[in-house]
Amino acid sequence: MISKALISLMYDAASINRWNDHIRPWTGFTELDKQAHKMIYAYVLSKCEGGGVDNIKLIEGGIFEFFHRIILTDIKPPIYHKLVKEKGDQINAWVLDTLKDDLTKIGGGFYERMCRYYGEPDYADLEKRILKAAHYLASDWEFRVIYPLNQQTYGIEQVKEDMAKGLASCDNFSGYRYFTGSSYLNRFMSIIGKLRYQQRWSKAVRLPNTFVMGHMLVVAILSYFSVLELDEPCRKRRENSFFSGLFHDLAESLTRDIVSPVKSSVSGLGAIISGIEAEQMDEVIYPLLPEEWHGKIRYYTENEFASKIIENGEIKDVTSDLINEKYNFDEYDPLDGQIVRCCDRLSAYIEAYMSISYGVKSEQIVSGYNNLSGEYKNKVIGGINFGELFGYFKEDA
Repeated sequence: MISKALISLMYDAASINRWNDHIRPWTGFTELDKQAHKMIYAYVLSKCEGGGVDNIKLIEGGIFEFFHRIILTDIKPPIYHKLVKEKGDQINAWVLDTLKDDLTKIGGGFYERMCRYYGEPDYADLEKRILKAAHYLASDWEFRVIYPLNQQTYGIEQVKEDMAKGLASCDNFSGYRYFTGSSYLNRFMSIIGKLRYQQRWSKAVRLPNTFVMGHMLVVAILSYFSVLELDEPCRKRRENSFFSGLFHDLAESLTRDIVSPVKSSVSGLGAIISGIEAEQMDEVIYPLLPEEWHGKIRYYTENEFASKIIENGEIKDVTSDLINEKYNFDEYDPLDGQIVRCCDRLSAYIEAYMSISYGVKSEQIVSGYNNLSGEYKNKVIGGINFGELFGYFKEDA
C-alpha cells in the first residue's frame, strides 16, 4: 500500500518552482505541472511511434523519473546534467536508497523495476528516448513562454542554444519526427498547456496552489499504485488506470474547472455540463488527433469515473469488484473508473488537508475537507482500502 510519505512527496513537487531565477508566470510553473505535461507529451509521442512501445515501461519510467527529480529538488539543468554525467551511478544509488522504504511498499515489484531502469542501460531503451523527448518538449514549452520576458536576463541566449541542442538530440525515433512535423498535434499540445494555468479550488484561498495539470498526474499515479495492489492486474488494467487518471480532466482545457458544488447544485446540471464537454471535445480536440486515437481518448474521458470493459466491441459499465472477479484480462480492456474517482477525491482531500495544516482555512476548504472525510471513512472500492488512505491525512494526524 502506498505510504503517506510517498503521497506527501508527490505534493512536494507542487512547491518546487521552475525557472525561479527568471521572470516567469506565477501559475503552473512548478515541477508537478511540468512532469504532468511531460507525461502527456510522452503519450502523444508513443502514439506517433506506433508499434514497439511498451506502455507499462513508459508509464513506470515516467514515474521513476518524477520521483528521481523530486529527490534532487531544484537543481539547474546544466548542473543537473553535469552531475549525472560525472556521478550518475552514485547519484542514482543514493536516490534509490532514499526511496527504498516507501517504494518497496508498492505492489508488483515496482521498486525492483526502478532499480533496473537506472541500473541497466538497455532496459526500456525506446521508452527512455520517448521520455527524454517529452522532457525537452515540455521544457521548451515553458521556455517559449518565458523567453520574451527575459531578454535582459544574463545567459538567456545560452539557455536557448542548450534547449535547441537538447531537442535536436531527441531526433532518434520516428515518432518524434512525426510529432514535430504535425501542426495539428502541436496545436493539441498547445491547448493541453492551458491546464497548467487553471487553478484548482479557484474560489478558495489556500496553500500551496495547485493546478489542473498537476492534479491529473497525481490522480494517474495514485490510480496506478492502487491497481498494483490488486491480485495480478492485467497489463491493460494497469495501463488504463494511469492514462485514464492522466486524461480525466482533459475537457477542462476547453471549459475550465467547474467545481463539484456547482455541478451538484441543480438536478441534472452535471449531465448538461458533461454534454457540453463532449460537444467541445468533438469540435475542438478530436479534429486535431488522428482518427485511430479517438476511441481510446473517448474511453478515458467519457463517463470517466465508471468502471468498464469492452466485450464484443461494446463498452459495458461494470464495477471494479466485478473486474476483479471476472474481467481482469487484457481482452476486456478493463478500466477502473471507480478507483480513478476515489483517487481524484483523495487528491482534493489532500489539497484541503495541506492548506488547513498550513493554517489557511477558508470556508470552502474546511467544508470540502469535512465532507470528503465523512464520505470516504472506512470505504473499500475494488479491494482498495481508501478509508486507510484518507485516514493518513487527518487534521490531528
